[in-house]
Amino acid sequence: MRIDKYLKNARIIKRRTVAKEACDGGRVTINGKTAKAGDEVVVGDIVAVQFGNRSQKLRVLDIKDNVQKKGAEDLYEILLDD
Repeated sequence: MRIDKYLKNARIIKRRTVAKEACDGGRVTINGKTAKAGDEVVVGDIVAVQFGNRSQKLRVLDIKDNVQKKGAEDLYEILLDD
């Protein structure tokens, strides 16, 4: 699944266009490499997102196309939240 779509489905970033802009702006990394919006994410990847002065690092646990709000937190595990 594309990283921008995953960030939106997991409700880490509210809208896909904002997720795309974050990726293209160099604020998202997958396994230590800067991610483009179209880069694929797979189970087990470590994703880091920079939100202004706050950053979050998480591990991908599952990938689903359709997720309800309750199930969104089951898609990832937070490793670091600064």
